[in-house]
Amino acid sequence: MKRPADPTVQFFADLGRRGHEPLLAKATGSVRIDVRDGEHTETWSVSVNDGDVSVGRRRSGAACVVRVDRSLFDRIVLGEENAIAAMLRGALQLEGNLGLLVAFQRLFPGPPKGRSKGRPAGFAQRRS
Repeated sequence: MKRPADPTVQFFADLGRRGHEPLLAKATGSVRIDVRDGEHTETWSVSVNDGDVSVGRRRSGAACVVRVDRSLFDRIVLGEENAIAAMLRGALQLEGNLGLLVAFQRLFPGPPKGRSKGRPAGFAQRRS
């Protein structure tokens, strides 16, 4: 599968065109994602009201604020990384409502086909 030229911009453009996202049908709130690329930061705002989604570029207050490096966010929107796992290891910073990030995680694709869904490396199987 060919990688989009700008996965982050493509993700937000596609999300903005949806209007209603069934995966967020029970979610309401706002998420601001600050995507850092060196000294430059791009801001994306996503408002969700029972699945009705709007996307903008305003830097305003939000119930959930995510700060993440561009390369990591590109990998998240491509399904190569998991946002919650990135937060737990400190690579993605979260301020505010964790529940909104958990709901938002549903929008990101799963791992690419061909990637093992077995145990993580270093996980020993327990013998009976």
